[in-house]
Amino acid sequence: MPPSAQRLVAWAERRLPSLTRLRQREPLPIQLHRRRIYIVPTGFGVGFSVLLAVMLVGSLNYANNAALMLTCLLGAATAGSMLVAFRVLNGLTIGGLRAGIARAGEPIRVSLDIGASQRERMAVRLDVEGREHVFVVPSGAATTVEFDLPTEFRGWLALPRMRVHSRWPLGMFRVWSWLNPDRAVLVYPRPEALGPRPFEPRGDADRGRPRPGDELAALREYRPGDPRRQIAWKLSARHHGLLVKDLEQPAPQEDWRLDWDGMHGLDDESRIARLARWIDEARETGRRWSLKLPDGYFDVAQGDEHYHRCMTALALRP
Repeated sequence: MPPSAQRLVAWAERRLPSLTRLRQREPLPIQLHRRRIYIVPTGFGVGFSVLLAVMLVGSLNYANNAALMLTCLLGAATAGSMLVAFRVLNGLTIGGLRAGIARAGEPIRVSLDIGASQRERMAVRLDVEGREHVFVVPSGAATTVEFDLPTEFRGWLALPRMRVHSRWPLGMFRVWSWLNPDRAVLVYPRPEALGPRPFEPRGDADRGRPRPGDELAALREYRPGDPRRQIAWKLSARHHGLLVKDLEQPAPQEDWRLDWDGMHGLDDESRIARLARWIDEARETGRRWSLKLPDGYFDVAQGDEHYHRCMTALALRP
């Protein structure tokens, strides 16, 4: 914003305290009412008003009753459209907020619920980070508006200031209100691209082999990622594809013990990136893992809940 525009905004905020109030964070739900809704004519509305003024002067000058009646009817329709435009936003409620999962550098998907207790609201627009989203709010229900927010760093990302506005029904007036919710979304750390695997105890070379007493349960088609040692080569030679042996009791995978202090020669951000990659790999391969941080410990477990707890702890590391 140029300095002249900044001075203009500062002057307006001193003269209009409501602008300063709307720049402050406010809790959800937010309800729009007449004290926070603004309305101005659009360029088309200004041009149409000038045209009506010319028609009024002409009809009075030539004493043309038909032209005067038409001018009055168009003027009444213009004034009515201003009221209708105001009623599009008046009474809207901005309620629930949900966010998806994203890592630093990836856009995060945010869902915002906007509802109306009375009347259907047509052609409502929401501006977020320079992008406009157009939607309809049904009567007595809520609609969900989804948008993406760019991310750069891990941790809490505050929602930006948003503008809800409309030019319905005739496009002669623009009505708008500012939204500045005091909510934030969590961004997970960005995992490193490549790196070593976690330390595993000796004897892991035999992991995945059948244990004594294991018996063949069935044969199935080969799937990408199956160990080569479980391929039934002799039977596959008489088959059109590879067959893999399924064992009744496959050997369990070793648990990964991820330790913050076990990585030497790395700064804090590099350790967080490596731990994030290890957690992703453990989740994808179905392993159980534990995580030890300087200020906390997460016992051996697996699943989505354990994953989100660990990633949240990494994202909020100072």
